[in-house]
Amino acid sequence: MLKTLTKTALAAVAATALVASAAAQEFSFRFQSSDPAGNPNFELQQGWTEAVKEKTGGRVQIELLPVESIVAHTETQDAIAAGILDGHITDTSYFAGKDPAFGLIANPVGAWSSPDEMFAFMATGGGKELMNELLEPYGLHFIGATTPGLEAFVSKVPLNGVDDLKGLKMRAPEGLVQQVFAAAGAAPVNLPGSEVFTALDKGVIDAADYTVFSTNHAQGMHDVAPNPVYPGFHSMPLVEISMNKSKWDALPADLQTILEQSVVEFAASQVAALAARDLKAVEEAKAGGKVTVTDWPADERAKFRTIATGEWSKVAERSANAQRVYDVLTSYLKENGLMQ
Repeated sequence: MLKTLTKTALAAVAATALVASAAAQEFSFRFQSSDPAGNPNFELQQGWTEAVKEKTGGRVQIELLPVESIVAHTETQDAIAAGILDGHITDTSYFAGKDPAFGLIANPVGAWSSPDEMFAFMATGGGKELMNELLEPYGLHFIGATTPGLEAFVSKVPLNGVDDLKGLKMRAPEGLVQQVFAAAGAAPVNLPGSEVFTALDKGVIDAADYTVFSTNHAQGMHDVAPNPVYPGFHSMPLVEISMNKSKWDALPADLQTILEQSVVEFAASQVAALAARDLKAVEEAKAGGKVTVTDWPADERAKFRTIATGEWSKVAERSANAQRVYDVLTSYLKENGLMQ
């Protein structure tokens, strides 16, 4: 009898251990980033996956892969819908070819003066709902948004406001960014990032929409263009964290809540970390005595937004979804005094 009880007890213990082990790792997902391994953004994103594991007690584990690991950065949406990937961390504008609404919500040039403004729109201004209206027909669910922050503006000549953009020879990527700068009177050209330094150095261009201040500084941009505008007034990409909708729907409500909150916390930490790097670079640039950093006043930023909205409206005409994004976005900006 004793031996029988012992065997039964051991079997029960083993069964309990198996159940506990399975419960401890209920959900395992594979996400792909649009950033390469070693990039500061990718390293911070890896920190998010570790936080998810910790906050869920190991019930959710996410393997994060660098850009191009499974599919191209423009193909992750289709890969998630097909079940090849479970989710992604990516710039939403990569899918503007499917619907211009993705480009408009991802980077409405001139809309935001800080990440907090964009996060507030996503949380309480209808942004989160818009993202799911756009994504769910493609089989994805939007968990939350982050951003590397406002990109600085590189310039050889002093820029104190919108009027100084007139006739400015500048590099800008194709699409909405070029449209807005052209409408402001600048003369934008399309150059790959690898040619920006040389073009500035040789006087082919006088300014450039490139990336954040710390990266610009590390790459020597301010050696040839010592009049940067910081914080930037133009570009701040929305980086979405989304996953397969069916797999999201299968998650218990408590895990869905934890995931959403984890993205909010991650976004704040990413912005803080990258902003700290920018501030350090700004101080180094100023201390050198050869760089003049200009921060546009609120009224000049508002003027630029007004010009930008004229281009937003043109994008809005290209699809019903883009019109919906335009209506919600501009209403929010006006109601909150962020647009004239």
